[in-house]
Amino acid sequence: MKIAVIGQSLFGQEVYKELKKNGHVIVGVFTIPDKDGKADPLGTEAEKDGVPVFKFPRWRLKGKAIDEVVEQYKAVGAELNILPFCSQFIPMEVIDHPRHGSIIYHPSLLPRHRGASAINWTLMHGDKKGGFTVFWADDGLDTGPILLQKECDVEPDDTVNTIYKRFLFPEGIKGMVEAVRLIEAGKAPKIKQPEEGATYECIQKKDNAKIDWNQPAEAIHNWIRGNDKVPGAWAEVDGKNVTFYGSTLVDNGSTTGQPLEIPGASRPGLVTKNGLILFGNDGKTLLVKNLQFEDGKMIAAAQYFKAGSSTAVELTEEEKSFAEQMMVVWKSILTNVEKIDDSTDFFKSGAASMDVVRLVEEVKLRASQLQLQNEDVYMATTFQEFIQMCVRKLRGEDAEEELIVDYVEMNMNNMTIQMPHQLFINGEFVDAEGGKTYKTINPTNGEPICDVSLAQISDVEKAVAAAKEAFVEGEWGKMNPRDKGRLIFKLADLMEQHQEELATIEAIDSGAVYTLALKTHVGMSIQTFRYFAGWCDKIQGCTIPINQARPNHNLTFTKKEPIGVCAIVIPWNYPLMMLAWKTAACLAAGNTVVLKPAQVTPLTALKFAELTARAGFPKGVINILPGSGSLVGQRLSDHPDVRKLGFTGSTEIGKQIMKSCAVSNVKKVSLELGGKSPLIIFSDCDLDKAVRMGMSSVFFNKGENCIAAGRLFIEESLHDTFVHRVVEEVKKMKIGDPLDRSTDHGPQNHKAHLDKLVEYCEKGVKEGAKLVCGGKQVSRPGFFFEPTVFTDVQDHMFIAIEESFGPVMIISKFKDGDVDGVLQKANATEYGLASGVFTRDISKALYVSERLQAGTVFVNTYNKTDVAAPFGGFKQSGFGKDLGQEALNEYLKTKAVTIEY
Repeated sequence: MKIAVIGQSLFGQEVYKELKKNGHVIVGVFTIPDKDGKADPLGTEAEKDGVPVFKFPRWRLKGKAIDEVVEQYKAVGAELNILPFCSQFIPMEVIDHPRHGSIIYHPSLLPRHRGASAINWTLMHGDKKGGFTVFWADDGLDTGPILLQKECDVEPDDTVNTIYKRFLFPEGIKGMVEAVRLIEAGKAPKIKQPEEGATYECIQKKDNAKIDWNQPAEAIHNWIRGNDKVPGAWAEVDGKNVTFYGSTLVDNGSTTGQPLEIPGASRPGLVTKNGLILFGNDGKTLLVKNLQFEDGKMIAAAQYFKAGSSTAVELTEEEKSFAEQMMVVWKSILTNVEKIDDSTDFFKSGAASMDVVRLVEEVKLRASQLQLQNEDVYMATTFQEFIQMCVRKLRGEDAEEELIVDYVEMNMNNMTIQMPHQLFINGEFVDAEGGKTYKTINPTNGEPICDVSLAQISDVEKAVAAAKEAFVEGEWGKMNPRDKGRLIFKLADLMEQHQEELATIEAIDSGAVYTLALKTHVGMSIQTFRYFAGWCDKIQGCTIPINQARPNHNLTFTKKEPIGVCAIVIPWNYPLMMLAWKTAACLAAGNTVVLKPAQVTPLTALKFAELTARAGFPKGVINILPGSGSLVGQRLSDHPDVRKLGFTGSTEIGKQIMKSCAVSNVKKVSLELGGKSPLIIFSDCDLDKAVRMGMSSVFFNKGENCIAAGRLFIEESLHDTFVHRVVEEVKKMKIGDPLDRSTDHGPQNHKAHLDKLVEYCEKGVKEGAKLVCGGKQVSRPGFFFEPTVFTDVQDHMFIAIEESFGPVMIISKFKDGDVDGVLQKANATEYGLASGVFTRDISKALYVSERLQAGTVFVNTYNKTDVAAPFGGFKQSGFGKDLGQEALNEYLKTKAVTIEY
């Protein structure tokens, strides 16, 4: 079909491109004249394709069509006019000329919101549904018959920009192309617009965008967002016209803040750390994030009362001298600029990255106390902004907002430990919705440690929104990888400075023996963050040779990009270490995180949150939500803005998470699930080492170890000796307070787990396994369980099949020399997390390690994990890797780019 495109803008450009792609012939493009020497995108695109482009200043003069213009239009021979977005008045002589007439795109559900500001009024009226209409042009104003309509939900905090980008732009392009297809097929309807429900609103301009405060909060919110960003809703504040941006409705807005008198408002606004709280005449509240002054300067609303935030600070004589020195520096760098003045833009004047480094160093020479970062220059690009930023830093006015932490303090382990106990969302510790809490229990004595905030669905929404904003709009998303690495290194240093405190918290919250917590729970966590900090600036793609499009050439390369908002759900056995294993790789890849610690062990995760804030991580990058798996974990699995979920826990829950992630938005998933790891010990082993490592394989961390040896296979000729030696060693183990440096075996993590272990051992005895030692709860306060050894365990028994996740050694014997037979038994499980073999015969060791169906095989050792080695399982033990370079791939996506030249 021969089509004339009449209009302008990026939207018009994209419609034009799609029509050409669909095989239509564009016989002419009629767009607006160049403005300030810059052509409209639609015209530019058409000119590249050799399509005739006409740039008429006007089509009519004194209400009549201009004959020469109409004749030039008719000469292109269009069969259909397409008006995707047109700001000019097109005469009916043009509208009616083509055989198929003219169709127009309008960004509302006609007949509602006729007029040029339809999107604004959709929001200002608080419509729950929005959308667009493609209609047949007539001589009325947006009154022609409807060809097609598409609708969408209007989100509570949508602005003109968000609803346009999310729906009206992408779906509108498809809608215009679909309309043309229907016309070409002779199936395009002409549905008369009903008069019922029809509205027409004026063009929204600055002078009619003033806020009426005598309305409910929701109406004020709708007015502000409906004018955001253009033309901008404004009101008088302190005698000046101030424009309001970034409005959201909030429940029970903070009542703590500095009052701000606003003429006409039902009560003063409140400047809080989150923004400006405003009140409707119904007493309900909304929050505004940004304010703009008449001179065009925009500030965060939270900064309204801070010195120099809204207007330029007046310089002292000493500061003026510094400014003069810096003007000389700028001139020496920007040699092509004749004169440096307040409006000179560093980068628009030709400065590059090396010039930034030089500028920062020049500042240090002239003001050693002023430690600028490269990022500071990028945030203050004009000379005036640069000087203002430097002066504020010299005065200490830009100091970071103090982190407010409501600690629970305890004196123990020869120190005072300080434990945050609230949710951590968007860089702040906050109470859960409705003030809901629960008690976290010390497994050593069964008594509460403190009340911890219990996250609700609304808290998940806030955390995910904060993480998304940090990724899409925030500083983290713009930060270069090396600077991200520096932040992660700084975090690891802070964790090291607090390692004794972290280990003590881990001991009282999870029951981990303090010395083990110090070395493994905390020590390996620090190593993990340092390891992945080093990876931040080494994530790279590759170039790929492909078949050339002769006579042209092609270049294909791949990019590794962060996924976005990632959810991490971790277990209770290694609270801090499991956090580190997943979070470090996730951050190194450039993502943001919403993490749910196990409900029974939240305290080290919250302490970690505090340290991330003190390390300088931008708000929203890391969010911690203690809460139930059925509520918080499930919502994270279902959430459409979460693009990746990493989970460590049971196979049963892993399956449920995988299903939810698939149904919701096919989010990427990695799962580290249950295990029943076999350990095969041959009679030719180093017996002393096999006994020592065999003990560790089961009793390490009280058996609460995902890779614990769930079943030991001992060669028959060694069996009795091995069992005897193990029982002797078990008798030497000291059970007691995990903070006692001589304790070998602390309490199980929580009461429910202790009860399961008792039941597990009772089943083993009932089925005929021989209980050699242990099998009972220790008679003392707390959740202590005896280290336990079973022998004569047969393949069909419950304890041979199921994981105990506790200090229970399951021993079976196999015939001497029957390597293949024991391998068959070892692999006869649905799990495949880890495995081990002890033998002095290297050939046998390699033979066995090749055939064991597990993600990790230990040979003549056990529990030997390292931050550089990938960790993860096979079969129903899950998929995906923690640790090592491979872990980064779990939090990255690969993009292929092909260029023809």
